[in-house]
Amino acid sequence: MTTATETHQQKADLPPPAATVGIVGWLRENLFGSVPSTILTLLAAYILYLVVPPLVSWSIINATWTGADSNACKLADGARKDGACWIYIQAWIGGYMYGLYPYDLRWRIDIAAVLAVVMFAPLAIKRLPYKDLYGIAVILLYPVVAYFMFKGFIDFAPGAPGSTDHPWRVVQTDKWGGLALTLLIASVGIIASLPLGVLLALGRRSTMPIVSTFSVLFIELWRGVPLITVLFMSSVMLPLFLPEGVNFDKLLRALIGVTLFSAAYMAEVIRGGLQAIPKGQYEAAMALGLNYPRMMALIVLPQALRYVIPNIVNTFIGLFKDTTLVAIIGMFDLLGAIQLGNADPKWLGFSIEGYAFAAVLYFVFCYGMSRYSQHLERKLHTGHKKR
Repeated sequence: MTTATETHQQKADLPPPAATVGIVGWLRENLFGSVPSTILTLLAAYILYLVVPPLVSWSIINATWTGADSNACKLADGARKDGACWIYIQAWIGGYMYGLYPYDLRWRIDIAAVLAVVMFAPLAIKRLPYKDLYGIAVILLYPVVAYFMFKGFIDFAPGAPGSTDHPWRVVQTDKWGGLALTLLIASVGIIASLPLGVLLALGRRSTMPIVSTFSVLFIELWRGVPLITVLFMSSVMLPLFLPEGVNFDKLLRALIGVTLFSAAYMAEVIRGGLQAIPKGQYEAAMALGLNYPRMMALIVLPQALRYVIPNIVNTFIGLFKDTTLVAIIGMFDLLGAIQLGNADPKWLGFSIEGYAFAAVLYFVFCYGMSRYSQHLERKLHTGHKKR
């Protein structure tokens, strides 16, 4: 006679139902688990049916991939073909990457990109000696190296200053542009705004009235003004308040404006992380005899920053996309270079391809930052669930 324990053991040894494992099980759990879920799944499938086939047909099947000029993308009557004209991107890829930077000097930007890979690659080594110090040194040093690679040095070769017969002639910042300028502005803004945001967040929570009041006024002022207004003021209005003969480079003013604007938002993100730290952490640190700087650097800030990694990266992504606003002060970032190419008389009528190319590039960079954020969350055990 079979006992209840033996019956339970026999049931436990049975394999799970086929409908609950594998692809069928995943579909039942995620897409068809309930009536509302099934309706939304079918609606999403219908929308994809309406969007994906025409998009694939336009971008791949009927697209024009080779040709000498815009005539390859046009019919006999002069009208453009139904598919995408990707030879337009091929013709303007240099402008998209470098903007108005002199063609014979673009190798400088290429070297700056290679140096970025070489200098930051060791940070991927887990057991790199003095990794923290090396990371700080690279972050502080590379923007200086990139600046001199982009701008060059004063011409010391025979001839007039700024002549074109020397590879190290100075290239003014109004010639910088394209994806290179976008990455430069975003990188400087990201690197500079994070530590400044930390200081502002700590200042806002300070018990010293002067420090707290200054931090609050700074944060609320910059958060209450649109970035486009900040850039406009830095480019047009600021020179009016400077002494005669004193002027700052337009790109430098844009970098300062972007950094201060982003730092105000970053401060509030970090303040939220600081408020999430239990009071017991502060009391334990003080019980160990740690002073305020050590308590913040060793106990509080590491935990606070770990809590707000998604919000920090979200701010970085917003800053990266907001670099397009430098067009208001006459700088040709990636989107500005796209618009410059759309105005080329030889390629009128092909602006969709340019904007599609820009959208893909922005998506690649933003998605890359998002995935790295999720990697950090899993590495630091913040409770992130892989999706």
